[in-house]
Amino acid sequence: MKRSPAVAGQFYQGTASKLTQQVRQYININAVKEHAIGILSPHAGLIYSGSVAGEVYSAIEFPKTFVLLGPNHTGLGPKISMMASGEWEIPTGVFSVDEKLSRKIASNTPIISTDANAHTFEHSLEVQLPFIAYFSTEPKIVPITVMSVSLEECRMLGEGIAKSIQSVIASSVERYSVVIVASSDMSHYVADDVARQKDKKAIEMIKSLNPEGLYTVVSRERISMCGYLPATIMLFAAKALGAIEARLIKYSTSGEVSGDYDQVVGYAGMIVK
Repeated sequence: MKRSPAVAGQFYQGTASKLTQQVRQYININAVKEHAIGILSPHAGLIYSGSVAGEVYSAIEFPKTFVLLGPNHTGLGPKISMMASGEWEIPTGVFSVDEKLSRKIASNTPIISTDANAHTFEHSLEVQLPFIAYFSTEPKIVPITVMSVSLEECRMLGEGIAKSIQSVIASSVERYSVVIVASSDMSHYVADDVARQKDKKAIEMIKSLNPEGLYTVVSRERISMCGYLPATIMLFAAKALGAIEARLIKYSTSGEVSGDYDQVVGYAGMIVK
């Protein structure tokens, strides 16, 4: 099965030449590449969040495979849905699903459903691909959407992904590496100063490599971070894979583009290593 782009021409430019040109303006050619276990990257329209996503992807060494974790905005499919085979297409490239890793994840994490329907119209993972394609169309992907899960289920999923990555690395003859992408925007439709204040609390939990703290503070402070579950899962996985540090690469709000600071969406780009 080949998944066609769902939001080309809406969240990002719909032709290869225009999309390459659009992404190029957000790339930092002077960024020092570093090894990452996981990243946090936003998924709004590129005009708003592209500068943050571009800084993150500019700063990482590209792996063999990206595990893409994103929120399920559409409500389609089961609560945890992995597309376990096939291809994803965008105007600038086609990405194959890493079936070796997806099979391991399905085996090690029974709470995951291998379901493609949840991915048909979902934008949170698709919007990551233009940045990946700008640097290379060689990496494979494992797309996973999350709708509603408990903290314990986040732990199970994160540790299951980590175990699967370790298993595939151990059995690979050639060099094999993975970056886990948590796709998330931050606070939604609040005043700019409120967004910055609330988002800082979530960002500090990620910087502390504290998945339990992130899960708790988002709920307690009512932070409208749409991908906090993917971010929590990514942190559990990264810690199981030996992560010792997380840092903020860039933060911005939509107000910096729209000029409307009364109702903004926040965007954070982070690297976990």
